[in-house]
Amino acid sequence: MSEKILIRSGQVIDGLGNEPRIADLLITGNRIDRVGENLTTADTTRVIDAAGCTVMPGLIDTHCHISFDEPSSNDELFFHRNREGLAAIIAAANVVKLLRAGVTGFLDADSLFEVGVDLRDAIEAGIVPGPRMATGGNALLTAAGGTAGRLIPEEGLIGYGKVVGDRDDIVREVRRQIKRGVDWIKVHVTGLTPRQKTVGEQQVWSLAELKLVTETAHELGVPVIGHCRGASSVRDSALAGFDMILHATYMDEEALSAVVEKQVPIVPTFTFQANLADYGASIQASPELQELFRKEIKDSASMLRRAHEAGVPLLCGTESGFSLTPYGEWHYRELEVFVRELGFSTIEAIKAATSEAARGLCMYGETGALTEGLLADVIVVRGAVDQDVTLLAEPGHIERVILNGELLELPAPSPRDDPPGWRVSHYGKGILRREDIK
Repeated sequence: MSEKILIRSGQVIDGLGNEPRIADLLITGNRIDRVGENLTTADTTRVIDAAGCTVMPGLIDTHCHISFDEPSSNDELFFHRNREGLAAIIAAANVVKLLRAGVTGFLDADSLFEVGVDLRDAIEAGIVPGPRMATGGNALLTAAGGTAGRLIPEEGLIGYGKVVGDRDDIVREVRRQIKRGVDWIKVHVTGLTPRQKTVGEQQVWSLAELKLVTETAHELGVPVIGHCRGASSVRDSALAGFDMILHATYMDEEALSAVVEKQVPIVPTFTFQANLADYGASIQASPELQELFRKEIKDSASMLRRAHEAGVPLLCGTESGFSLTPYGEWHYRELEVFVRELGFSTIEAIKAATSEAARGLCMYGETGALTEGLLADVIVVRGAVDQDVTLLAEPGHIERVILNGELLELPAPSPRDDPPGWRVSHYGKGILRREDIK
């Protein structure tokens, strides 16, 4: 007989946008059996008293780089994360931190050495404890580069990126990744070039090339996701048939129209920018960089809100995996930014981080909500999350994590030392000039 878990008297937030209510939740096996008042069952094997707590779907982070291990620069990411086996082992250790933060699912759209495919399979096989995971392989780039600019070579593989050239090269790489077992194909549609004139990032793919990616991937049943920071890139990705867009910042009317017409889900991923803008001084970030990132949020928020009002799904993703967004620390943060910058209610933000975010797992309608028949991915959080989403970040406030109907026991993390050569070595925080010697 399947194990049953009865969660009593919690304030249930269903993840579908409905108002919370005091109710019981019954889980049978790996599914939500019933949600209602005064539920009873003769064969319940475990009862959880959730009075004074919020019972809600586990968070789904639709933009998480689990293999990066929190680099502080592109140099560190591309040239110090060059050990495939070690990257896989460290990713397997880091993924447990997501569970402790209440994350029961995540999308890693591009990974070092494509270790995401192996990590996902290890999680699904029960070898490594971790949330539900969907993954891409290497992000597709052109020779014009990505956000790392001139660090990107004219051809070949570096870090998480694969540089592709002509049409045959694009088709070959998309098919290779699908054969490898990816859930998504990711394209770095924009990048940074030395003398660009555009706001945000420069579009480095043509519309025809983007259509070729989607046609090739869709023929084999795999969706396509694009990194887009700039109006034309958002417009062309929507027109090319992309299934999801990351960032979608600096949209103009044409870009907004294309996204609305195609109803392409967007993952704004403002957590990275918000952390730098709000807390950058604590890590000695320059005021100019802080203001640049603050401006990207401000200049993009109204268009994203208009897209949402026109029915475009907005999903929560945090870009966890960098030094500004370490694992297990900031997975709640995008909800806070949605409320503060996009005008979402807390219930709307929770929906964006749960039932809507299940799109990133390719499991929309299967998880991310507390309704009968869905997979039982549930967290119990002390306090009223509908009043304050930052409760999700408070130490010890996530009291229970249930994944696939199993109540997890998550030990505290062990201290670690970084392996030799894994981090960039710093002699100091500046350039030592004679005039500065006192």
